Amino acid sequence: MTNMFQFWAGIFPKLFGGLIVSLELTALSLLIGLPLGLLLALGVSSRFKPLSWLSIALVEIGRGAPALVVLYVVYFGLPALHWSPTSFLCAVIGLTYTTAAYAGEYLRGGLRSVNAGTIEAGQALALTNVDVLRFVIIPQGLRVAIPSLMGLAIQIFQVTSLTYSITVSELTANAYSISNQTFRALETFALAGLMYAAITIPASWVTRQVERRMSLGQ
Repeated sequence: MTNMFQFWAGIFPKLFGGLIVSLELTALSLLIGLPLGLLLALGVSSRFKPLSWLSIALVEIGRGAPALVVLYVVYFGLPALHWSPTSFLCAVIGLTYTTAAYAGEYLRGGLRSVNAGTIEAGQALALTNVDVLRFVIIPQGLRVAIPSLMGLAIQIFQVTSLTYSITVSELTANAYSISNQTFRALETFALAGLMYAAITIPASWVTRQVERRMSLGQ
């Protein structure tokens, strides 16, 4: 047991560096993907049919295609278009699209849940359609979608482990590299798993608390 803890102490810095990369990927994907998801949700609900159809297609493809396939398409497809971004940027692009697709569906459900009477009240106050959207529909729709979006954030953090397949040095990639060098895969991935759990378990608990408080407030 002492030997294992000593081994963990030796590999922790490299694994922690990979964890930071995983968190950076998650943060950037959410930062860009959530606003894009809102645009997709609005596009799906648009009365302009070509925009609605395009938005639906983007959402369904993003939700239907496995995240690993999306990463491969970006990583191998962009060089074919004469643009060769870094593997980290490819990972951000791929995860952002996956984030936007799922967020678009969650936000669409949130926007549709807004009570019609609330919308009519805004219109009765002489608000324009744009103002009703900005000050009534979007804020209330976001509130409904928050628990789902928090769950999505946890899923995207876990999905960052797939980016090792396109040579991003995140937590799983570093664990794989260490296990190949030391031939101590069990101890290495056990520590990596604990590091993932240290993020996801508290985040899941917070998500459940938010869901409970929101359900009590309804």
